[in-house]
Amino acid sequence: MITGGAFFILMLVGVPISICLCLASIAFIWDSGNPLLFQSFVPQMFGGVDSYGLISIPLFIMIGEVMNGGGITRRIVAMAMAIVGQLKGGLAYVNLVANMFISSILGSATAQVAIMAKVMVPEMERQGYDKTFAAGLTAYAGMLGPIIPPSIMFVIYSVMAQVPVSDMLMAGLVPGILLTVLFCTVIAIMDVWQNYPRGERMDWAQRLRVVLDAIPTLIIPVVIVGSILTGLANATEAAAVGTLAAILIGRFWTRQLSFRDLPAMMVRSGIYAAVVLFLVAAAAIFSWVLVYGRVPQAVAAWVQTVAEDPVTFMLLVNVILLVIGTAIDGAPGLIMTVPILLPIATEVYGIDPIHFGVVAVINLTLGFLSPPVGLCFFVASAVTGAKVGRMFIVTLPFFFAACLLLLLLSIFPSLSLLLAN
Repeated sequence: MITGGAFFILMLVGVPISICLCLASIAFIWDSGNPLLFQSFVPQMFGGVDSYGLISIPLFIMIGEVMNGGGITRRIVAMAMAIVGQLKGGLAYVNLVANMFISSILGSATAQVAIMAKVMVPEMERQGYDKTFAAGLTAYAGMLGPIIPPSIMFVIYSVMAQVPVSDMLMAGLVPGILLTVLFCTVIAIMDVWQNYPRGERMDWAQRLRVVLDAIPTLIIPVVIVGSILTGLANATEAAAVGTLAAILIGRFWTRQLSFRDLPAMMVRSGIYAAVVLFLVAAAAIFSWVLVYGRVPQAVAAWVQTVAEDPVTFMLLVNVILLVIGTAIDGAPGLIMTVPILLPIATEVYGIDPIHFGVVAVINLTLGFLSPPVGLCFFVASAVTGAKVGRMFIVTLPFFFAACLLLLLLSIFPSLSLLLAN
């Protein structure tokens, strides 16, 4: 009780989540009357980040930095425009298709929204789209970042759940493609009454030139996903090779990256990675405290009175995580809930930990787009000036499409396990 109270009080006054986790753990040890537990505090934190798989996090972040500085984003958007831009509502489809390709490089929802909102929203507004809709669509397209590999949240989960990072990353590929298809279906339905404009026409020669110019940039996701799928590399090795490929493409193909820019990119990647890794270390001590206090066992006893089978349990988890995701960002929410819910899922209901992880990550990512926090909406608003409240209302159909995907994943685990093994 003291641990939970300390955590929520600290969080409400604006203390960073990682510090909240550490201080709440200290409060628990102090209240336990066993000061010897303090001797395990630092070793538990160190053990939380003593994982080879976590090395992929700064590497994936570095790929995003190189991609931004190397002009790769612009070429991917141009390629998507050449493929689907001529359709009715073409720019809306371009937004989704480009985000699907870019998410296979960035792996971060907020970073993806910040980049794509600058690129896509002004162009959509110029061609007659409502700015609020354009910004909201870009925010929802950012959901693909933590789902389609690579994904920082999947890496964090795989370390917490002690499952192979490579399997976890591959598990997000099919759900990510399904979500893209569902979002495209929503655009087609909304077009019936919104009457979206057609994109600018391009002849076949122009399309071919644009696609050929962008194809080398696709080497990055092909190297990352292909090396993992074929077993030639694990996630960390694939991230290293992907980083090298991004540097070479940015320097010698797009010619917009200078080697002099790399030190600054490395520093920015290191700072962001340090924040994420300290959060993982704080989660390790918090998880240890929860296990010591037998919190998962107490929650399991209650859950079994409500959910009688795995599907019912997963539906209950969807509701719980969606509520948590509306108030707490994705990675902290993952860190807070996995130590409690995962043992129940695997030991009581026999649910595959990879399947559970996919559902958990998508739920908490959807929290990026739900009030009161709605971080992706705030990012899109900061870049474009669109109103957050109206953005949420205009894009509600996309919210229901994401909920439909969660329902399908909860009932059919094979959708997330198809490529995992």
